[in-house]
Amino acid sequence: MNEQKLSNRLTCVANYIPKGSRMADIGSDHAYLPCFAVLNGQASFAVAGEVASGPFESAKKQVQHSQLTAQIDVRFGDGLSVIEAEDAIDTIVIAGMGGMLIRAILEANPEKLETVKRLILQPNIGAWQIRDWAMGHHFKLVSETILREDNKIYEILVLEKTTENIAYNEKERLLGPFLLLEKNEVFQAKWLHEKENWTRIVNGIQNGQVTEQNTEKITELTEKIRLVEEVLR
Repeated sequence: MNEQKLSNRLTCVANYIPKGSRMADIGSDHAYLPCFAVLNGQASFAVAGEVASGPFESAKKQVQHSQLTAQIDVRFGDGLSVIEAEDAIDTIVIAGMGGMLIRAILEANPEKLETVKRLILQPNIGAWQIRDWAMGHHFKLVSETILREDNKIYEILVLEKTTENIAYNEKERLLGPFLLLEKNEVFQAKWLHEKENWTRIVNGIQNGQVTEQNTEKITELTEKIRLVEEVLR
């Protein structure tokens, strides 16, 4: 993978970047995504943010190697703190982190979202955290993709700013409203695996010492199992 050819996962992320965007890639690693986006005319300007010194240095070298220092600014900092008002960022990408961490990043600096029109988020786990966050922050899902790469399954969520009051039901929050409509092979494989894992956990708890805490866990997982069984039926 390099700035000319991305992985399937990042190619899918890149396809959601509107042409001419001013984008920020948070947790940019080697800055392959912003380099690709600028080279292909999707982004006119990009901020590549990194909180770890190793990836930060790698990103700087990659941008210099690609001769894109005029269009891509590599910045060291935590989450959205790397974005400045004068950047006029309209698209933010956060890929390759857990859903809980992505949510925490969005909640830590809400003022940085004022000019943002689109969020492209790829959580490795816990995508429901993002759907849950969206409902209270005037962002709505406009597209979702699920794909398999190197024996791992990834969800990509695309959200846009809205004045509407957005509400997703329990099934939509867990499984994704757009993914529910398609229910492709990867979706079914993911949730069958999750259901089997939850069932093992429930059986393990029930075969051990039952406490108030793990009784709540059984109730939570049993409800998730029910929701998934309804969909995979």
